[in-house]
Amino acid sequence: MLIDTAHVDPPTQSTSDEPPSRVFPDHRALRRDEFWRGIPAYAKVSEEEFRTHTFQNRHTVTNPRQLKETLGALAPEGFYEDLQAALDHAPMALRISPYLLGLIDWRDPLHDPIRTQFLPLRSQQQPDHPLLQLDSLHEQEDSPVPGLTHRYPDKALFLPQLSCPVYCRFCTRSYAVGNDTPEVEKLALTTSLARWEQAFAYIASQPDLEDIVISGGDSYNLKADHLQLIGERLLKMPNIRRIRYATKGLCVMPQKILSDHAWTDALTRVAELGRSLHKDVVVHTHFNHPAEITSITQDAMNVLVERGIHVRCQTVLQRTVNDDPATMTQLVRRLSYVNVHPYYVYMHDMVPGVEDLRTPLATAQKLEKYVRGATAGFNTPAFVLDAPGGGGKRDVHSPERYDRATGISVFTSPSVKPGKQFLYFDPLHSLSEDQRQRWTIPAERRAMIDAALGKS
Repeated sequence: MLIDTAHVDPPTQSTSDEPPSRVFPDHRALRRDEFWRGIPAYAKVSEEEFRTHTFQNRHTVTNPRQLKETLGALAPEGFYEDLQAALDHAPMALRISPYLLGLIDWRDPLHDPIRTQFLPLRSQQQPDHPLLQLDSLHEQEDSPVPGLTHRYPDKALFLPQLSCPVYCRFCTRSYAVGNDTPEVEKLALTTSLARWEQAFAYIASQPDLEDIVISGGDSYNLKADHLQLIGERLLKMPNIRRIRYATKGLCVMPQKILSDHAWTDALTRVAELGRSLHKDVVVHTHFNHPAEITSITQDAMNVLVERGIHVRCQTVLQRTVNDDPATMTQLVRRLSYVNVHPYYVYMHDMVPGVEDLRTPLATAQKLEKYVRGATAGFNTPAFVLDAPGGGGKRDVHSPERYDRATGISVFTSPSVKPGKQFLYFDPLHSLSEDQRQRWTIPAERRAMIDAALGKS
């Protein structure tokens, strides 16, 4: 039956949420200028040189002194002091590529979304929630052999090495990834064939395992022959149907796809082997803001598309970076435009040192409503929370209970760990002053948790 919508009264129920913006910047307007020339140290760098992974690796910045030498007068002296003070209290070491430095708006670095993710400032850091944990997802507890996490019945996470081309200050694996910091002595996992053989033997012994995520660290930092070795060993196991190479690289150093031909060719050979065996080989990457996607990103993606390599994106929801409807919608549409499939938007994990980036669960619930319907359903990401304590990924709309006042949400995961309840805690800065005070008192803290678990 057809309905004449011209004669249907609109609903009159109001909502307390602000209306979504209808004016979005063009998601197809990718940067094509020589943006890096605004950085004093790169002012004379040609496009040909800047588009190589060798230049990016050679000039990657790893400490405030190098950053000052690179930026010159672009940032005031106080900025470097603020950065150093933050690094003294951060779980992740500093490592940032020339590509990302060139994309930061140095006219307003305090509010720039790319700077926010990679260069911490002590003046912006918030006190940690009292229940934060370094390994908040309990990956080590679900590790049957070193460097392998087996939580879901048919999927495992393999960590062949623990370095990255760039270090995100919000890394969920900051207990292991990167160099030691004043705050964290990292878990030691050797990059060795002997350790890998342990992982291969375990995977082969588990007939229910079908899906392996190869992460780290970052797959970008695997040598080409190692990338191919791992992929071929897994694909040739009868039980394995799917492998995923996880890398932040397309966001932070797309030049590698364009200039490291040995690495890109190795990835291509693994994908071709997968197709010949009727198995799935994909790349999982990680963009958080539309400004991270440029014409160089598109050129790198075009190479992968031409080679039949599919790429999915796992975004992290972050306060002041992408926690508004316009930014998140533009990100999703821009990803789709360059043929990156928006797969997940994660709630920020409860790791130390980055409380300024966390949002309450309610923010993710609101954003999902705005993003859904803004583009095709197959390009609409699922908004999920990786339940602290090893509960796995849960839809943000699926808590058993959610108390907005205390900030406690309760999730169950019957297919992963039946009978258990998993708690997520909103950041204290999102709560009222009275509730923040309650969290400083152990007895009150226990009472709030007991109430959330239905024990009181």
